[in-house]
Amino acid sequence: MGRRYRIAELPGDGIGPEVTDEAMKVVRTAAEVFGFDYESVRYDFGGERFLRTGETLPDSAISEFREFDAIFLGAIGHPEVAPGILEKGILLKIRFELDLYINLRPVKLYPGVPCPLVGKGPEDIDFVVVRENTEGLYSGAGGFQYKGTPQEVSTQIHITTRFGVERVVRYAFELARKRNKKKQLHLVAKTNVLTYVHDTWWRTFNEVGEADYPDIKREYAHVDAACMWFVKNPEWFDVIVTDNQLGDIITDLGAAIQGGMGLAASGNLHPGRVSMFEPIHGSAPRYTGQGKINPIAAIAAAGMMLDYLGEAEAAQAVEQAIMNVLASGRIRDLAAGRMGYSTSEVGDMIAAELRRLGSSS
Repeated sequence: MGRRYRIAELPGDGIGPEVTDEAMKVVRTAAEVFGFDYESVRYDFGGERFLRTGETLPDSAISEFREFDAIFLGAIGHPEVAPGILEKGILLKIRFELDLYINLRPVKLYPGVPCPLVGKGPEDIDFVVVRENTEGLYSGAGGFQYKGTPQEVSTQIHITTRFGVERVVRYAFELARKRNKKKQLHLVAKTNVLTYVHDTWWRTFNEVGEADYPDIKREYAHVDAACMWFVKNPEWFDVIVTDNQLGDIITDLGAAIQGGMGLAASGNLHPGRVSMFEPIHGSAPRYTGQGKINPIAAIAAAGMMLDYLGEAEAAQAVEQAIMNVLASGRIRDLAAGRMGYSTSEVGDMIAAELRRLGSSS
């Protein structure tokens, strides 16, 4: 056996436990086939625990998470808990406390997946969004004055630091170099309106690129134009770097053009430290426990986790297994309840294909 990894599982709410089970089923298969070992610890933080105890995520849990190699999150969101409580108390707390400053979102159309863009195929949609993950409008700075009165004032402050921007920009340049495809990096911002914070992004992007990455072509797009080009010309993109809020928005559009939220995986990274991986879809509470939900996004997130842990061969095989199952046409539809298979049966198919790929390599 090779290196042993420690993984914290946070299945969360709704369909989170179901997709987490399938993701970890594939991790377990990968460990058997590719010769590594791991142990996992499951935590029950989420809506049910909050309703029972009033607790979201204690500081002691953050301390425990620091001792793991990776965290796998299923989904957060409970219909009986007000919006924002679990998201801020669990998801954002993990991102901020562990300084997971990169949100990494591959946008890739797999063979066999219907694309909503006429005339576009897998050769046209294969790019990555690098989203700053700990600053911007989501940093939590702001508040109310005279709340509940006709004079109410609310503020949400966009915090940007040169340090925060530069480390994300450098990661994005390195990724463009590593991918070695177009060797191109797009900055997506709104420099014509957000003339302070996005000026910091613009100058950092160009200064770092000119000084240290002359081999990477630099491109710029206003965020509204980028949304248009995602739909018209997705083949123009290779790697994109952007701020927290804009990244949150454009990655959902990215999910749509790659076939839907059920295929979209993400990583919350601090290179060299414990990092967190998750599907980007929500908890879909109306499908809880029914075995109808598509687990592929969670399985793809598990593949990203394996790659981050250094198990590149296993990660590539997980992605290939997903692609082979999708290309086979066995899954009729990726929508909940229309797959022709249960959640666990889809996980079984991908695990079996992964085992087949491993045995033939």
